[in-house]
Amino acid sequence: MDLFAKFENRLGPIGDYAEQAPGYFAFPKLEGEIGNRMMFNGKERIVWSLNNYLGLANHPEVRKADKEAAEQYGLAYPMGARMMSGNSNHHEKLEKDLAEFVGKPDAMLFNYGYQGMVSAIDCLCSRRDVVVYDAESHACIIDGLRMHPGHRYVYKHNNVEDCEKQLQRATEMAEQTGGGILVITEGVFGMSGNQGKIKEIAALKSKYEFRLFVDDAHGFGTMGKTGAGIGEEQGCMDQIDIYFSTFAKSMASIGGFIAADTQVLKFLRYNMRSQVFAKSLPMAIVVGNQKRLDMLKSMPELKAKLWHNVNRLQNGLRERGFDIGSTNTPVTPVLMHGGLFDATQLIFDMRENYNIFCSVVVYPVIPKGQIILRLIPTAAHTDEDIDLTLKAFSELRDKIANKEYPQEMPDIKSAIMQSA
Repeated sequence: MDLFAKFENRLGPIGDYAEQAPGYFAFPKLEGEIGNRMMFNGKERIVWSLNNYLGLANHPEVRKADKEAAEQYGLAYPMGARMMSGNSNHHEKLEKDLAEFVGKPDAMLFNYGYQGMVSAIDCLCSRRDVVVYDAESHACIIDGLRMHPGHRYVYKHNNVEDCEKQLQRATEMAEQTGGGILVITEGVFGMSGNQGKIKEIAALKSKYEFRLFVDDAHGFGTMGKTGAGIGEEQGCMDQIDIYFSTFAKSMASIGGFIAADTQVLKFLRYNMRSQVFAKSLPMAIVVGNQKRLDMLKSMPELKAKLWHNVNRLQNGLRERGFDIGSTNTPVTPVLMHGGLFDATQLIFDMRENYNIFCSVVVYPVIPKGQIILRLIPTAAHTDEDIDLTLKAFSELRDKIANKEYPQEMPDIKSAIMQSA
């Protein structure tokens, strides 16, 4: 059998809609300056799909720092992996400042957040070790666990009681294998907006021996008094053994970092294959990230504006009777009922007639009959953006309730042709 033969009639559950989706529902092209409003399909839209939480993506100071760093260093320097020839004072300073900011002894830069998480799990856990993880963990955690040759146990999402049950199983298994236990969860879950129950899980250390690994991609920069993340928010950073985040959200950049005790980081630096055998993070990116971190720490007004917008949007949705779950973070899911055709018609109407661009989640990511419209408020949004969006959501909900949408795919090709 030809290896490629299976691709002819099988694109996977999401790819099943590939013929209708390209360029509109999947792989859409947002154009223009990154911000609260961008161009899509020839028209300006209010954009709620970017994790640009603090509005740093196009901040003048950030753009200036990025430009100057690129002019000085280009994108090649330093050449080689960190261990061999790709280290610099700038890399080490950024690591030192990140560690200090999140309250850990040491930190280590990653070229990419996703790659960093996968490789960190692979490096930390041997076949004797046992992993316990949240059922709604991000794909990077799941992919890291796919590489883990040892045992792993999943607990119900944010269910501390079930987490303890799995810890009991893990403890029994670890006694047989002679390994340790790693619990992995998220600081902020990117789909629901729920905070992970970090403090409650950490409290289980009084009964079980394990280390706690927290992916705080959506919490770094948005949660806690200073923006230092979920550990600061819940007052338990000292109980988080391994703290991870990415630069792709609040920092509006690329890369990531992990923070932990010095001995742990020393081991990772010499054994983490994705960093030992990969080119170092380019200097222009490192310098740009340093500027972003400095601004995150010195400009609390950015986080304050974010939360002003979060509260205005979420309170407005709740007042209008929308179900946004139990989110207590900037991530704002709007839960609605309907099928695939409802979702496509809804998004098409929202984009073409209300000039609002947000992400939609349907089956197979969530159960059939459900629709999630995922909104990400940022410091760049305005009160007008929010008010227009709230008005649109009310009208769109009425259309669904009155069954005004036809049960067929919208004419995407015509809409694209008209905008060309």
